[in-house]
Amino acid sequence: MTTPTPHRYPVVPTRRGPVRGERRADGSVRFLGVPYAQPPVGELRFAAPVPPRPWTEVLDATAYGPTAQRRPFGEVTTIPEPTVPGAGILNLNVFTPDLAPADGLPVLVWIHGGGFVAGSSASPWYDGAAFNRDGVVLVSIGYRLGIEGFLHLPDAPDNRGVRDWIAALEWVRDNIASFGGDPAKVTVAGQSAGGGAVQTLLATPAAQGLFRAAITASGAVMRPQDRATAEAVTRAFTARTGVPATAVALRDATDAELLAFQDTLDTGGPDPDGLPMLPLAPFADGELVPVPVPQALAEAAVPLLLGFTAHEFAAPGSQDDRPDAELPILLGALGLDEHRAARFLAERPGAAGGEAITDWLFRAPALAIAEARAERERPTWLYQFDWSGTAPGRTGQAYHCTDLPFAFDLLHAEGVTAALGTEPPQDLADAVHGAWVAFVRDLAPGAAWPSYRDGRATMRWHAEPRLERDPLSSVREIWLGATCPPPLRTARVDVSEPGAG
Repeated sequence: MTTPTPHRYPVVPTRRGPVRGERRADGSVRFLGVPYAQPPVGELRFAAPVPPRPWTEVLDATAYGPTAQRRPFGEVTTIPEPTVPGAGILNLNVFTPDLAPADGLPVLVWIHGGGFVAGSSASPWYDGAAFNRDGVVLVSIGYRLGIEGFLHLPDAPDNRGVRDWIAALEWVRDNIASFGGDPAKVTVAGQSAGGGAVQTLLATPAAQGLFRAAITASGAVMRPQDRATAEAVTRAFTARTGVPATAVALRDATDAELLAFQDTLDTGGPDPDGLPMLPLAPFADGELVPVPVPQALAEAAVPLLLGFTAHEFAAPGSQDDRPDAELPILLGALGLDEHRAARFLAERPGAAGGEAITDWLFRAPALAIAEARAERERPTWLYQFDWSGTAPGRTGQAYHCTDLPFAFDLLHAEGVTAALGTEPPQDLADAVHGAWVAFVRDLAPGAAWPSYRDGRATMRWHAEPRLERDPLSSVREIWLGATCPPPLRTARVDVSEPGAG
């Protein structure tokens, strides 16, 4: 008796209609471009996401769906981020190892980065193959970006991109069992702006109960993040474009027009109106997101794994590698008093502006979150990714996005050699990826990695990983307690360099 061959194009029911996926050589199945909301066009362009209309014919889900990204974050980015044209941008991708497991499998929902204005869930770096191999269902989602997702408009709901994330998580809750996943075992994760998205979801009451754990890699949530700042961005938009900042006025604008309007909010340097570095980003609107994210993160009870790379945007060749004479000025602008700035300069001889930006934007906020959560006995694990690649121009730097091929165990994916060099260590990928799988499955990254509350335990991801206690004391002592000034606009990080994400 022969064993039946699994169907190459299996069909799975969802609450809105059946979808056809594609079985891969390893036996896993992927479903690409599955709609979780109607295309945001016409009256829906600036509305809250609306569930898809039901369908009866089988929907082909064997190719990536349209992306909200209409142009890349820069001419060259670390992560290959395809732009797929089309209106149905509110779609997601499901990678599953088994459509009918004996028990529902844990699920990882991935939110891409891109500064809240770019990025793509269709990146080959976000393929779920390795997670599937290790018994985890991966879901990657698209969402509205830039003006459509985050500009405050008085005649439209705020934080439309956040509402998209919630709608995607609701789709997972309602449908993932059909793909072999357990809706009660969902972890939400993201990197850079995607990490900021995860932090925002932790601060959003409407998202509670949709996931049980969270991972934020190099998470960026801009400060300040309040309604007053969002309203200032709206006023600047109208002043600079001559177009009313309303859904009615913008509804019929072309993609090219919206991108041109968006460019007026990004001056590439100090902003004349004091707008923040990321003017289009989630903010505490007082309703969907009731309070600023850092305040809510300290109280969130779900397990949280967070961290950053050692250098982030401090790579050689960046616009923010400022002459030493300018560094004290930058440190003051970033909120350091004379004593703290002097200590930074003494402990970082030869430091450039990118190092200060890395501390201010990534390392210090993550440390502050870990400290606050440890005080409240919230389960929290902290890491710093230290391994540095050998790619031309990046030797010796663990820069922004470097950790992702290790977390996804995709060292042979498109673009990895250009980003990391020819011999990234597979043993390190095994360790990083294994910790993520353990966290998604067991709500802890493994017995060898205690929580931050245990002597400020911090995993250092070197070629030979090691656990250290309080290795970042200098960063914590210099930056925590520094006063962040009102809406700060420093010279932007050069996102055209590898490392943007």
